[in-house]
Amino acid sequence: MPSRKLNPPKPNLTVRERVLLAAEHLLAKGSAEFSMRELAAEAGVSFATPFNHFGSKSAIMHALSARLIETMHERYATSSLAVGAPARILHALEIAAQVMLDRPGANRAIMAGLGAPSPEPGDVWDASRALWTTALDDCKGLEPDCIDLARIILPAQLAFSFRGLLSFWAAGEISDDNLIPHARGIGAASLMGFVDKARRKSLIGDMVTST
Repeated sequence: MPSRKLNPPKPNLTVRERVLLAAEHLLAKGSAEFSMRELAAEAGVSFATPFNHFGSKSAIMHALSARLIETMHERYATSSLAVGAPARILHALEIAAQVMLDRPGANRAIMAGLGAPSPEPGDVWDASRALWTTALDDCKGLEPDCIDLARIILPAQLAFSFRGLLSFWAAGEISDDNLIPHARGIGAASLMGFVDKARRKSLIGDMVTST
C-alpha cells in the first residue's frame, strides 16, 4: 500500500502550532482515535515530530485544552466587563462556554481525551483558576466579610465545577443549547454563599434556568 503523502506545511506557523492545528482538524472531522502517524501526515511533518515536541498523544490533548483556556482569557480581557464580581463571574462563564461551542466536535473530543494521564503535568488547572481569579478582580459585590474566603475558595471551586460541566457535555449528556445556561447555573450556585440576600434572588433565577 502506498504511504500517505504529507500535507504541505502551513505558512507562518511554528512546527508545534502546525501539529496542534492538525490535531484540531482531525478531531473536528470525528477522528478522535487518530494515530500519531496520521497526525504527522495531517501536519505535514515527519512521523517523529509530534513525539519530539509533545511526547505523547495525551500531552497533545492537554496542550489543546490549555489553548482553549488561553482563548477564554483573551476573550474575557477584550470583552465589555460587567459591573461587580458576581456579574463578572457569570460573564466569564458565558465566554468560556461559548469558546467550547465554537468548535463543539473537536472540543468535546479534547475534553474526552483529558482522562488519560500525561507524562508531564500540564498547567490547565492553574490557568483555569487564574481565569476566575481575574473575573473576581476586586471582589466588589461580594459580602465584605466573605471577600478573603472568596479569594481562596471561589477560583478553585469554579475550576472544578466548570471542568465537571464540560465532562458531562463531552459525554453528550448536556446539549450545546444548554451549555451556557448550565455554566451560569454553576456560577450562581458557587456565589450563593458570598453575596447578600438581595443578590441571591437573582442568582436563584440562573440556577432554576439551568435545571
